[in-house]
Amino acid sequence: MGAERRTVSKMETAYAKQQEYAEIASARKRKLLMRRLSLFFVFASVLSYLMISSYLSQSAKLEAKVAQKAKLDHELSNLKKQQAILKENIVKLNDDDYIAKLARKEYFFSDQNEIIFNIPDEKKEKSTK
Repeated sequence: MGAERRTVSKMETAYAKQQEYAEIASARKRKLLMRRLSLFFVFASVLSYLMISSYLSQSAKLEAKVAQKAKLDHELSNLKKQQAILKENIVKLNDDDYIAKLARKEYFFSDQNEIIFNIPDEKKEKSTK
């Protein structure tokens, strides 16, 4: 019971050769298919990465712009309020009675037969102590 090894020879027929060539051709097709699929996967991965990174960077820029817009809107509303106050002051400064009243109040000017008394504020005195 020895282990004899017998070799089996292939049949050299046209059908056997045709089958062998068909196996080789299908192996090549399978190998090319795998290469194409792997190349497609690499390109799809690179394209996906680029699109996602672009989306994330644009989202960050958009958030920064929205925050800046909110800040500028707040600043604009403050400036509009200030402009309204200044326009009101312009209208008041065109009135001679208001100018006279302002001059008496701020610069201690007086009308004829008018005496000005300067009364110190208690709040200012307490804050200086």
